[in-house]
Amino acid sequence: MNKYKVTLESEERQELQAITRKGSHQSLKVVNALVLLNCDQGPFNPDRRKGEDVADILRISLRRIDRVKKRFVEDGLDVALGSRQGRRSYQRKADGAFEARLIALSCSEPPAGYSQWSLRLLADRSVELAYIDSVSYETVRRILKKTKSNLGGISGG
Repeated sequence: MNKYKVTLESEERQELQAITRKGSHQSLKVVNALVLLNCDQGPFNPDRRKGEDVADILRISLRRIDRVKKRFVEDGLDVALGSRQGRRSYQRKADGAFEARLIALSCSEPPAGYSQWSLRLLADRSVELAYIDSVSYETVRRILKKTKSNLGGISGG
């Protein structure tokens, strides 16, 4: 496991102390601020504590302390305090054009040997027809559910 060293600047310490002392903040933000203040190894912290001591005082796990320290070192103070800005966003595979093609496919006749479309059949056929590179049947289910239309008894299996 990597050891992350938290070294706070004077301004960062003041900001964290303000969060813990006054105002109304989310509890997650306050606890993360306390973790960073107590784990600070910089010159502005005369009271250095071990991770185990901080965990006992705040009644949280050592793993959580490590995660907060890691986010601070890698992504900065805002992310470590619980800001959603640091979260990675994923590009959606299924755009509107794919959804339209999938709905049209689900309304068509099922393949020979099947009485109705299944989610897996729709996913496989969408890839075969090069509508999309790859798609899970769960994505197909969500798209069809979003249309709120009765598509003639599509089965899940």
